Amino acid sequence: MSDDPRPSSPGVRTGASTGASTGASTGARTAAVIPAAGRGVRLGPGAPKALRTLNGTPMLIHAARAMAASRAVSLVVVVAPPDGTAETKSLLDAHALPERTDFLVVPGGESRQESVKLGLDALPPGIDIVLVHDAARPLVPVDTVDAVIDAVRDGAPAVVPALPLADTVKQIEPADAPGAPEPVVATPERSRLRAVQTPQGFDRDTLVRAHETVTENVTDDASMVEQLGLRVVVVPGHEEAFKVTRPLDLVLAEAVLARRRLNDGF
Repeated sequence: MSDDPRPSSPGVRTGASTGASTGASTGARTAAVIPAAGRGVRLGPGAPKALRTLNGTPMLIHAARAMAASRAVSLVVVVAPPDGTAETKSLLDAHALPERTDFLVVPGGESRQESVKLGLDALPPGIDIVLVHDAARPLVPVDTVDAVIDAVRDGAPAVVPALPLADTVKQIEPADAPGAPEPVVATPERSRLRAVQTPQGFDRDTLVRAHETVTENVTDDASMVEQLGLRVVVVPGHEEAFKVTRPLDLVLAEAVLARRRLNDGF
């Protein structure tokens, strides 16, 4: 990564290839945007969620490596807290990351949605496919990343990895007070429901248009594309692509890493 101070490209590592691709490449170049500006209060006090460590390494680094593990990804854009861009760039500089991938750090906004938009704005010309990945999903396997990219290359404007639900889901009427009983109003058919993960993949122009058009707050970028009336498709997710949200999730993530080290020499 260079120390080029130009605001249009803070944190770019120069000299790395930006044309890496899989064997099935159609020439489309892919970038991943990782919004990492949130505090993650449900994990408890301490460092921002993306900087919590797993096996001594910040989750953000694990997430960046997971994106860069795909040979289709030539650029990873990390959207950092507005007051933490220098710290985030130093963090990336201090850890081993694939040389074929460029990394860019940009300041984020007040919301996740705004941060993703700022990450999109930082992309250079020539990027055709954009992945949006949660920093709090540090262990997503590369096969899942590649499956999302391949589905976009095959013509889907928006792609999400997802898993079938194991639990029955109830739609409720929210109670007036926290902890009060909540009446059930419906039970959706579980076989038609999926728990969505990341990275979510998009045709770049589609995602840019979604962020320019949809102004209400949404929980993921695919929802914005849905509001444009465009097709969103699901590919199989992976059980290791879970989101680290609560302290128990950290324990599970450490166990997954330990198993990987034991089985694969990770």
